[in-house]
Amino acid sequence: MARRTKEDALATRHSLLDAAELLFQAQGVSRTSLNDIARQAGTSRGAIYWHFKDKADLFNAMMERVTLPLEQSLEDVGRDGSADPLSQLCLGVRDALVRIATDPQTRRVLEVATQKVEYVDELQAVRARHLAARSNFLAKVQHGLNAAARHRAITLAAPAATCAEGLHAIIDGLIQNWLLDSDAFDLVATGQDVMGIYLAGLGLKPER
Repeated sequence: MARRTKEDALATRHSLLDAAELLFQAQGVSRTSLNDIARQAGTSRGAIYWHFKDKADLFNAMMERVTLPLEQSLEDVGRDGSADPLSQLCLGVRDALVRIATDPQTRRVLEVATQKVEYVDELQAVRARHLAARSNFLAKVQHGLNAAARHRAITLAAPAATCAEGLHAIIDGLIQNWLLDSDAFDLVATGQDVMGIYLAGLGLKPER
């Protein structure tokens, strides 16, 4: 019975997150109430508060279902001393772009995060989560670039922190523009090409 109760609770949690995804995409985060989400999920407002503190907590849980796998794509960059860190970095970014381009849920959630949210008072925790994810990505990229430079016994054309900021701006900008019009360009192919050009400008070129 206890196992059934736990499974039911997990199913309710997922149904609430599914409902939030759809409503946030359709009408925006600020215009979607917790009552709206409860009705969409076929449950009560009390069920929301059983699983989440508030709308921001629910939003962040929705994000983590898809962004944590993306963040983990760079987790091992530079850890294997025998592997080329730059190739690992490029592969991690490519895997993330493929996930965004091919997985409808990932695309939907990122569209909500970039186009359908306002950082109003009730959503300051969402802004904090966004900044934390950005800092985490930058730290991993900086680590990977430093490891790649050591692997090649070269000095980067600019400080690694600056190089990481530039790469983030390129990839983040491509994703946001692709979400606005996915027919405008191939996210994966363009992302790889532009990243390769940028890295070459830093004095880095992936090993074959």
